[in-house]
Amino acid sequence: MRVFMNAKPLTELPAPPTAAGRQAASTALAVLFAISAAHILNDTIQAVLMAIYPLVKETLALNYTKIGFITLAFQLTASILQPFVGIYTDHRPHPFYLAAGMGLTLAGVLLLSDAGSFSTVLAAAALIGMGSSVFHPEASRVARLASGGRHGFAQSLFQVGGNTGSALGPLLAAVVVAHGPLTRVAWFAAVPLAGMALLTRVGHWYRVRLAQVRAHEAKHGRSAPAAHPTQKVVTAVCILIALIFSKYFYLACMSTYYTFYLIDKFRVTVPHAQLLLFLFMGATALGTIIGGPVGDRIGRKYVIWVSILGAAPFTLLLPYANLFWCAVLSVVIGVVLSSAFSAILVYAQELMPHRVGLVSGLFFGLAFGMGGLGSALLGKLADQTSVIYVFHVCSYLPLIGLLTVFLPHTGKKHPH
Repeated sequence: MRVFMNAKPLTELPAPPTAAGRQAASTALAVLFAISAAHILNDTIQAVLMAIYPLVKETLALNYTKIGFITLAFQLTASILQPFVGIYTDHRPHPFYLAAGMGLTLAGVLLLSDAGSFSTVLAAAALIGMGSSVFHPEASRVARLASGGRHGFAQSLFQVGGNTGSALGPLLAAVVVAHGPLTRVAWFAAVPLAGMALLTRVGHWYRVRLAQVRAHEAKHGRSAPAAHPTQKVVTAVCILIALIFSKYFYLACMSTYYTFYLIDKFRVTVPHAQLLLFLFMGATALGTIIGGPVGDRIGRKYVIWVSILGAAPFTLLLPYANLFWCAVLSVVIGVVLSSAFSAILVYAQELMPHRVGLVSGLFFGLAFGMGGLGSALLGKLADQTSVIYVFHVCSYLPLIGLLTVFLPHTGKKHPH
C-alpha cells in the first residue's frame, strides 16, 4: 500500500478558469457521453454472453457448474488483469488502448459464434473479459479527466452506460438468438466494431488532454497527493472489499441465475425470463446514475450505507414473492443496490489521489472477480441443491452492509 501511495503517476490538470472554461467543459461533457456510450457497447456484449446461457446449456449439454465456470473465465481475466492495466497506465497512459481493448471483445464475439465445445466458449468468454480489463481502467480515467471536479457525477454517467448495456444485452439476445442457432451471435460483431470507431475518436481528445497535462507538469511540476494515514486507507479498503463481495455475489446470483430461477419456480418461457432480467438490469442502470450525484452532495459514505444495507429487506422478501412481486422487488433491489459502486470507487480515489488507474483497475477487477467467483460457487451450490435455494442463501448478503459504519470519513463533497 505504501508503494502505491508513494508512486508518482500522471496527475490531473486543475479546473480551467471560469471565463475560459465553458467551451472546454462542453467538450468534456461530450466526451463523458461518448465514453458512457462506449460502456454501453462494451457491456452489451458481456450481457449477451450471460443472457444466452440457456441456449449454450442446451446446445452443448452443460450443467450449472459449467455455466458458472463460463462466467468465471470471463470475470477472472478481467479481474486479474485490470489492476495491472491500471498500474501500467497510471505511468504510461495511451490514447488508443481503449479501442484496442474493444478489439479483443470483437475477437471473443466471433469465437463465441463458432463455438462447438465448452473449451471454445471458455476461450471466447476469456477474450471478452480481457477486452473489459483494458477498457475499464482507462475509460474511468478519461471520465475523471472530463469530470470538471464532479467526480461522482462523471463516474455515474460512465457506469450507467455499463448498466444500460447490461440491460440491453438480454433484450437483444431474446430478439436475435433466443430461438436460433449459436452462430447468430456473429451479428453482434457490429457492436464492438462501433465501439472501436467511437473510442478512436475519444482517443484523439485523450491525446490532446494528455499533452496538456504533461505540459502543465513540465511547467509547474507534479502536484503532491493529499496525505491520508496508511492505517486509514488499509481499514477503508478492507471494508470496501467486503462490501464489493456482498454486492457482487448478489448481482452474480441475479445476472447468472435469475432466468433459471424464474423458469424453475414460475415455469415462465426463456424470452419471458430474459425480459424480466432486462427489467432488473434497467433498474440497476437507474440506481447507478442516482448514486454518483447524490454522493457529490451528501458524501460517499452515506450513499454506500443506504445502498448496501438498504437492499437487505427487499432481498430477504424476494424468495417468498409471487411472480408479480418478484418483478417489483427485483426493480427496487436493482435501484438501491447499484447506487453504491460510483460512491465506492470515488471514495477510494479520494483516499488514494492520483492513482486513478490503480484504484479503478482494483475495484472494477474486484467487481468482476467477485462476480465470477460467485457465479462458479453458486452454480455448484445450485447443482447440489436448487436454484431456488441459492436465492434464499444470497438474500442475506446485503446485511454485510453493516460494516459501513466503520468506514472513516474522507470529508469530500462536491461544492454546490
